[in-house]
Amino acid sequence: MQLVVARIGRAHGIKGEVTVEVRTDEPELRLGPGAVLLTDPASTGPLTIETGRVHSGRLLLRFEGVKDRTGAEALRNTLLIAEIDPEELPEEEDEYYDHQLVDLDVVLADGTEIGVISEISHLPSQDLFIVERPDGSEVMIPFVSEIVTEIDLENQRAVIVPPPGLIDDRAEIASAREDAAEPEDRA
Repeated sequence: MQLVVARIGRAHGIKGEVTVEVRTDEPELRLGPGAVLLTDPASTGPLTIETGRVHSGRLLLRFEGVKDRTGAEALRNTLLIAEIDPEELPEEEDEYYDHQLVDLDVVLADGTEIGVISEISHLPSQDLFIVERPDGSEVMIPFVSEIVTEIDLENQRAVIVPPPGLIDDRAEIASAREDAAEPEDRA
């Protein structure tokens, strides 16, 4: 299984270093010296990480064979892809890889089906489940413990307790709006 772990940004300095936009929760595992990464586009790789360091809050990498700014600039916008074992699990107990969560059924605590996780969106403040509903619509569910109360990989489901309004059906919302728009009979 392949996992995009970073995107190469601009060159840094004149010795072949590049900035990277990290797309993994485990950069120390995936982006350490000696790691061999596939690339997209494939014509630029594979790349082997020679050195890595943090500078002003950004991760800087240097790859074997890339010794100057010109070589570093040629890698800009390249995606770095790690090969991982599908059975590999994150180190922390309550952490999950995206591939473990995609296609899980999303249900309420009482078993009511909400939909299926089609994608994980990683935002700066929190991660979101993009859930495809049975009617084809999508709903975004914040992946926070107050809402997602259980991830059950064995039974392929995520149990949620959503706050009011998060997953209300459009028909229910439309009906409520119509009711509110109708004038009340006053005696």
